[in-house]
Amino acid sequence: MPRIVLVEGDITEQHVDAVVNAANSTLMGGGGVDGAIHRRGGPAILAECKEIRSKDWPDGLPTGRAVATTGGELPARWVIHTVGPVYAKSEDRSSLLASCHRESLRVADQLGAVTVAFPAISTGVYGYPIDEAA
Repeated sequence: MPRIVLVEGDITEQHVDAVVNAANSTLMGGGGVDGAIHRRGGPAILAECKEIRSKDWPDGLPTGRAVATTGGELPARWVIHTVGPVYAKSEDRSSLLASCHRESLRVADQLGAVTVAFPAISTGVYGYPIDEAA
């Protein structure tokens, strides 16, 4: 039976099969979790992100979708990049946030990942309230 464990800590230090990256649509790194994963994981992650952008998503990864790259120098074998929605009080975007989780788990399953670490997607600069995101 699957087990869910809540861990507070640095996602770049998790010894799991895959870490989920709260990415932006460019896949080129950024701030917060995205920047930390790219910095710690090294240039191999960015190289694969550039390849994904050139071959599969030239206009950027759409919100709610997920793709995988190497984990580079992270303890995780893979990084699963997903783009969360920007929070808006005037519009319910919870289905897009749920899609980030479903799509990330779908990609993890395709990779054969058994252990996956998720950050709190969209709760940083994208402004999603933590209680609603949870």
